[in-house]
Amino acid sequence: MAQSTHTVSGDFDLTMDELRVVARYVVRHAEDVLSVFEQAVPDDPRPRAAIDAAWTFINGANRTKLQRVTSLDAHRAARSAPTEAARLAARSAGDAASAAYLHPIAQAGQVGHILRACASAAHIGEMEAGGDPGVGDVLLERSRRRATPVLIDVLCRYPLATGGSSRVARLMITLDRSLRQSADRPPEHTASGGADGRRRVCTS
Repeated sequence: MAQSTHTVSGDFDLTMDELRVVARYVVRHAEDVLSVFEQAVPDDPRPRAAIDAAWTFINGANRTKLQRVTSLDAHRAARSAPTEAARLAARSAGDAASAAYLHPIAQAGQVGHILRACASAAHIGEMEAGGDPGVGDVLLERSRRRATPVLIDVLCRYPLATGGSSRVARLMITLDRSLRQSADRPPEHTASGGADGRRRVCTS
């Protein structure tokens, strides 16, 4: 299926191909932990449907209300999940579907749509290992290896992730800084900043 070259513009540009790279990155982490939700709530298909919708977009289809609806449904499933791990797993599936609609606005909160599922998967791994933070470190390293140059380039268009006292928030901030440091790009290769035309440096 031919992919659209449509570009979404805001404080900077995002192409459909770039959004597919982001969605692929998120959905791989969501798939890693989907079984945690399905073991806890075996009769709820909503997170899996969100993952399927993410793949529909990744594989070349236009983004449609399918991604929006299944994302909302997966987040509803998260709110009613019986455990924290199941909640995080369902939310990650919702994030995978909604990645198709990542907004090109220079706000730190948008980073969560790229990296929250990674951090959630790492925290789920910690919980399943009896709260071992070393497991989270290993899983964050896996997330770093999965990040392509295009993924990091998109991430660098946003401000650094900030705030949040939860373990997931702290893991996400750690991953965010690590990925930006790995970019190590000269300024002329950084993405455009806001409407004033200034370039945004990928800071750590």
